[in-house]
Amino acid sequence: MVDARTVRMDGAAAWELLRTAAKITVTKGKTVSELNPKQDTKETILKQVMGPSGNLRAPTLRTGDTFVVGFHADFYKQWLTGK
Repeated sequence: MVDARTVRMDGAAAWELLRTAAKITVTKGKTVSELNPKQDTKETILKQVMGPSGNLRAPTLRTGDTFVVGFHADFYKQWLTGK
């Protein structure tokens, strides 16, 4: 676990973390997007996962080779309960 308030992750560091993912789910507002580093470009992925400050958006969760970036209450409820 890394505390995003004290450890900042720029684009290069974020890409090193995300480039091997099988799936990246990005939530922004009410929008939920699925990305795959094997199909989507580095630029497309970084545009979605980086915040306005130039750091990886929080929260970012990793489970195995799957990442979830951002917060959307309904998505988390569905994702965590499987419903």
